Amino acid sequence: MRILLVASAFNSLTQRVHAELADRGHELDVVVGSDDEALRTAVRRHAPELLLAPMLKTAIPRDVWSAHTCLIVHPGPPGDRGPSSLDWAVASGAREWAVTVLEAEAEMDAGDVWASVPFRMPDDAAHGKSDIYRNEAADAAAAAVHLAVERYASGDFKPRSQHAGGAEVAVRPYYGQGRRRIDWAADPSAAVLRKLRAADSQPGVLDELFGEEWFLHGGRPEDELRGAPGEIVATRAGAICRATRDGAVWIPELRPRRAPGAPRPVKLPAARALGRHLHAVPEVPAPLALPAERRTWTDVRYEEKGGAGRRVGFLWFSFPGGAMSTGHCRRLLAAYRHALSRPTSVLVFGSPRDFFSNGIHLGVIEAAEDPALESWENIQAMDDLVEALLRTTDRVVVAALGGNAAAGGVMLALAADEVWCREGAVLNPHYRLMGLYGSEYWTYTLPRRAGEAAAARLMREAAPVSAAAAAAAGLVDRLVPAAPQDFAAVTARLAEREARDPGLAGRIAGKAAALRKDETHKPLAEYRREELRVMRRQFFCPEEPYHALRRAFVRKEARGAVRPAT
Repeated sequence: MRILLVASAFNSLTQRVHAELADRGHELDVVVGSDDEALRTAVRRHAPELLLAPMLKTAIPRDVWSAHTCLIVHPGPPGDRGPSSLDWAVASGAREWAVTVLEAEAEMDAGDVWASVPFRMPDDAAHGKSDIYRNEAADAAAAAVHLAVERYASGDFKPRSQHAGGAEVAVRPYYGQGRRRIDWAADPSAAVLRKLRAADSQPGVLDELFGEEWFLHGGRPEDELRGAPGEIVATRAGAICRATRDGAVWIPELRPRRAPGAPRPVKLPAARALGRHLHAVPEVPAPLALPAERRTWTDVRYEEKGGAGRRVGFLWFSFPGGAMSTGHCRRLLAAYRHALSRPTSVLVFGSPRDFFSNGIHLGVIEAAEDPALESWENIQAMDDLVEALLRTTDRVVVAALGGNAAAGGVMLALAADEVWCREGAVLNPHYRLMGLYGSEYWTYTLPRRAGEAAAARLMREAAPVSAAAAAAAGLVDRLVPAAPQDFAAVTARLAEREARDPGLAGRIAGKAAALRKDETHKPLAEYRREELRVMRRQFFCPEEPYHALRRAFVRKEARGAVRPAT
């Protein structure tokens, strides 16, 4: 079927819908943005049988939806209406929610229902709106989209009116900053965390620090540190810990409020953003092996399971937005080296849920005094981490992707012996849309897995790839059919089973010989030199497109529609 995807941005859900519909053989085109005339032009050009909007912030013009069937993905149950559905769900502590595919009409979110799939909100109250959107909500959305498309293709399904279905109509207004405001002297930690979680990635919670206005992004509980309400009592790995009236919370990122006429500010690690204001605030590191009973924030942790001779190590990490700065890479490399010092035969390296990695941290780079130099140091730190995985020959390393990965993050995963990926994840194994050639030893690992021709095609087309398609292409070794909240536990059981495999010792023994053979043909250092030769020019030449593309990406400036190959 010819389907035109209409989206305000080519975000994670739009990418997943695009990838999975392509897997099912549909002919796709995409129009991104809010330009009504661009949409009309795309409709005339593509002559779609169906229009589908996975993420749309504006209304489809009447002349389009009255002439074509237009299906809208709404992140709420039938009867729910308004632009902040998931914000309300998180802020109110809803335990059950849904995603509904409905037909566009004059009244927003009021059209007939083609499909609705419920989902359970995660039990752990630490997960924010964007995490839920990319995981539980995205799983429900993908299922609802496929059901709606199948029903439309059948030609004999009649969509149900929301009124006829007995849905209770709840028109929820935009969830503005007035509702999000934190009263540090009065609000308990639970209320503070709900407000932070409901705004974690966007729009953040507007607050005041040191006489300046900031948006707070993300929130995690803290069970030991205390202070006067509102006081910053500690920092940890770029995050700040702020006291509440009955405890404290961790805030990983901040963004200054935009000044009139100024460019949109960049979201940064909170301690980096506040800089000089924190000279008297102590850095309180978390132990790498964090006790299970602790309720605190850390972005890297290590644990072990299994009996003697078949122990499994787990190096779990989770960085906001999947972005890995120079500091993130170096801390993760230090933790990886610690993991290698432990007597394990299998080492799981990955994300327990949500993003695995999206490569270098474009926000930190954009805010740096010398973005070119920061880019260079960041890619070198990423390469050091990837090389450490490639040179690990005394155990099996499993890259566990609990969520999406892109660019250098995909190549980081490919450096492992095996890649295990949650079924709902989306991979973007390319760099082209950021104007980069790429490094992270991709010229070695990607062709080794996918073949030269397929590697070139993936880089050229720069399209999102579903987990299933990645497995078919050889980029993923095992698809893990688990709910987002269960991925870490399911992966742990699989890894412990792998550690008991009688053939494991033989596999490990063969790793060093295989690496020596590969390096006889071409040393790893040569791959790195060749990649960085191109990257250096792209970083340090002001005329290279990378700089404008990076700026547009992190500051959310218009840079033209993104239309991946079908």
